[in-house]
Amino acid sequence: MNQPDHFDPEDHPELEQTDFDRLTAKGINRRNFLRGGASVMGLFLAATPLAQAVAAATQPTPSKLIGFKAVAASTADTFVVPEGYVAQPLISWGDPILKGAPAFDESGTQNAAAQAGQFGDNTDGMSLFPLDQDRALLAVNNEYTNQEYLFAHQGKQALTADEVKKSQAAHGVSIFEIRRNAKGEWQLDSNSTYNRRITAYTPMDLTGPAAGHALMQTAADPKGTRALGTFNNCANGQTPWGTYLTCEENFHKYFASPEDEFDVELPARETRYGLKSGNRDYQWYRHDERFDLSKHPNEPHRFGWVVEIDPMDPTATPKKRTALGRFKHENAALTIDPSGHVVVYLGDDERGEHLYKFVSKDTYNPNDQAANRDLLEDGTLYVARFSANDGEIKGQGEWIELSHGTNGLTAANGFADQAEVLIFAREAATQVGATTMDRPEWVAVHPDNKAVFCTLTNNKNRGKDGQPVGGPNPRAKNNYGQIVRWWPHKASHVDNRFDWDLFAIAGNPTVQDGLYAGSANINADNMFNSPDGIGFDDAGRLWIQTDGKYSNSGEFAGMGNNQMLCADPATGEIRRFATGPIACEITGLTFSPDQRTVFIGVQHPGEKGTPSHFPAGGNSKPRSTIMMVQRTDGGVIGS
Repeated sequence: MNQPDHFDPEDHPELEQTDFDRLTAKGINRRNFLRGGASVMGLFLAATPLAQAVAAATQPTPSKLIGFKAVAASTADTFVVPEGYVAQPLISWGDPILKGAPAFDESGTQNAAAQAGQFGDNTDGMSLFPLDQDRALLAVNNEYTNQEYLFAHQGKQALTADEVKKSQAAHGVSIFEIRRNAKGEWQLDSNSTYNRRITAYTPMDLTGPAAGHALMQTAADPKGTRALGTFNNCANGQTPWGTYLTCEENFHKYFASPEDEFDVELPARETRYGLKSGNRDYQWYRHDERFDLSKHPNEPHRFGWVVEIDPMDPTATPKKRTALGRFKHENAALTIDPSGHVVVYLGDDERGEHLYKFVSKDTYNPNDQAANRDLLEDGTLYVARFSANDGEIKGQGEWIELSHGTNGLTAANGFADQAEVLIFAREAATQVGATTMDRPEWVAVHPDNKAVFCTLTNNKNRGKDGQPVGGPNPRAKNNYGQIVRWWPHKASHVDNRFDWDLFAIAGNPTVQDGLYAGSANINADNMFNSPDGIGFDDAGRLWIQTDGKYSNSGEFAGMGNNQMLCADPATGEIRRFATGPIACEITGLTFSPDQRTVFIGVQHPGEKGTPSHFPAGGNSKPRSTIMMVQRTDGGVIGS
């Protein structure tokens, strides 16, 4: 679609006319002005090759919002923060959080009961819930396990029943209280009555349009309304009514069929989610029959959802919100639209999958939080379609409704009802012509509620398998990733139109040219690959975390270990804030209410046997850890 050649304040109230006039007064043609945040230099792409368009993207200017000195890339087995900052471990995998739980044992021989009382493995998305000025709850995802460290035999032999239970206990969500001491440091309170473990066998309610459907019914749950557990919980969300949203991602890895059984032939709508009879890494099917595809083909339908948890009530039953669709959820970025409707943006983290949004049927009532508790029960799911002119990396987009009976989602096309649309949301997205994306990961809404950002982490398949190059996915064999942002039409998140651009195109300007060098705000001092986690602080700084290649060689030379960066959305500047230890992913962040502490997750240091001993050092076993970062002068993080 063509971009309008004039500035319309009604269409884009996030822009000031004075900013547009200031740029056009310098001879910039109105047609080539890319609308962005106030004072952002646009993309001047008309009649230019795509490589020049990428080189011009987000011309950075010095930021007054970011005040720290950038850190250099690192390959050290430590967590590095800027001058004037200090980082300390808050909690690591295996630390006890329930009363009576034992301390972590390096041997790998602790049983399931011990792990069920300890902090789970591979920390990921997290949210903080204040109790008072010096007390808060942290709700933290524990995505998966590294069997080479979880078990003494390193997962190289058949698991026992207790070892399967231990693996399941290391998954899920950990909720625990932290308290600030006289030094201003936060510490775990292992005696708190709020502390709780939610695992792969915790009972959960299935709610929404898919609850009770025939495809959700199993021998153990013939009504299809009560599931056991949540696992492979990637990122998260937080509601203004005080609940935590945890997102089920790569659930397919846990289902299999026994070796001595005939391989189960699955229909295409099941294999679209990665399900296959040969997934045997976790071995849960050996001692937990529901993971045996040959016996319980409906069990996988009960995973791949967003789960809502009340962290303030340890007795509350988590609820799987099926109205938000079933796919490999990355996070759930929730905002309240000016109309009062709740809007949740959702990425499906797989190559060639899609970007979604959910709009609640009812509206948020700030004066009655109890009435808000089921706002995610009913609403409309949409999927994104992006458009752009040839050779441009900006354009327009629309949200396409995923409701039964609309847009070809009919029984004739394989969707008997709304439950099937939601259970097979990926198939529904293809049916309506959604844009295939380069692995949509985390989504974050700017504090001004006018712009939204999403990390597209990478896609080795771009350019083949029906995944065309163009629009927000401008590179074939995309090893570096990019960050797309969009502005809802008239600043309304319930409007089905938006304008978009690429805020950053990751690359390596030291070894690459053209598209693969990255956008203009990427340089030798801040380059990175595979942006993953993102989030805003209260001041509007965008924090970017990476889960990419840490070889520090070839296409990734000079990038070092995975890292966390800080960006100013208004100027385009990006600075490296932290680097992690060997072979880790940096993922998950949340701030204290005063913005003077940031909690950052370090996941899987030393994965696949790489030589990390983080965080304890020496010859210790590497452990997933949440780091607590503060300024030595007690100031606001990032300023």
